[in-house]
Amino acid sequence: MALKAVDFLKSSRGIRRNRVNDIFTRRLYIVSEQDILVENYLRKRPKMAFNPGALLDGETLNVFPRLIFDYYTYTSSIGVFKLNVEDLINGEVDLPVHVRIILWPKMLWEFRGCEDARVFKVDNDLIILYTGYGYLSENGRLNTAIVQAYARFDEYYNCILRDYFKIKTLDDGLFLPKANKDSTFIDVKADATAILTRPLTKDVEICWRGMANLPEAVIYEDSMEPVLPFEDWEWKVGWSTNTVKISSDEYLVGWHGVHKEDYSYRNGLALVDREGKLLAVSDYLLAPKDLNEEYGDRPFVIFGNGLVVYKENLIWVGGVSDYAIGFFITELDKALEQLKWVKEKCI
Repeated sequence: MALKAVDFLKSSRGIRRNRVNDIFTRRLYIVSEQDILVENYLRKRPKMAFNPGALLDGETLNVFPRLIFDYYTYTSSIGVFKLNVEDLINGEVDLPVHVRIILWPKMLWEFRGCEDARVFKVDNDLIILYTGYGYLSENGRLNTAIVQAYARFDEYYNCILRDYFKIKTLDDGLFLPKANKDSTFIDVKADATAILTRPLTKDVEICWRGMANLPEAVIYEDSMEPVLPFEDWEWKVGWSTNTVKISSDEYLVGWHGVHKEDYSYRNGLALVDREGKLLAVSDYLLAPKDLNEEYGDRPFVIFGNGLVVYKENLIWVGGVSDYAIGFFITELDKALEQLKWVKEKCI
């Protein structure tokens, strides 16, 4: 995998330009301590709420924020609240929103937090991909772990399964990258599904694709291929959102690049097929600007994790500098016009 990543960086850069064309309208900010009321926990006001997943169900937008109540350990949980999407588009949301915590650390490998949800509906169940930040035991020692975790919930938000993905080698061995996160399924309809993911290999952070088996919680190493490289002006790239199906074999997904100039998280869109092969990609289309987005616990950040399409609107639900939730809206056609089809050698 490491050799694939290095070779890919050498051969596949130059797809994108170092340019921001921010096409999104800022529609709503939800600020942690003033706009959120937690219903099922002794502490009602989180210090931080950011990096939310999103799932659209009819006219109901389900939002799954990362919540933090303690500065000292920064331990995260994941909650859920609901908005009427028409109210959001029209700027008529009533605050505060009422949040229920549905996922909190229970396993050693998520001891320090459940972070950054990406959410999928499968029959009557929900599947949440999230980052588990914790520890794994090896040779009698506890080592820090950053794993790509997933949880399955019934229709009442009862967690009925949680696990994390390992990489399965050709000889049926299992290994964990130094870190794995920023993942999304392309279209979850069966136990085996295509996945977009970002394993850390030799400290190279680029976007990958592969095939995952949910019951076994594995990604097959022989299916993994690099998809999107970071450019010369970036430190790294990663997937930012869930995928949105645009046509029979086209899926829209958000990505982020961390810029060397100011260490900001800047975002764009990509189009992939059902196997995760790159079809088209944009330059930066959403980036932090002005005081409310540039200043926070981690400055200069807009970060996923939710992307939904409602009528002619593309709605990106993102964390803002690790202290707030932002709702960013543009026309879907306008977003698709920004995509540049890639050549075969870049697929």
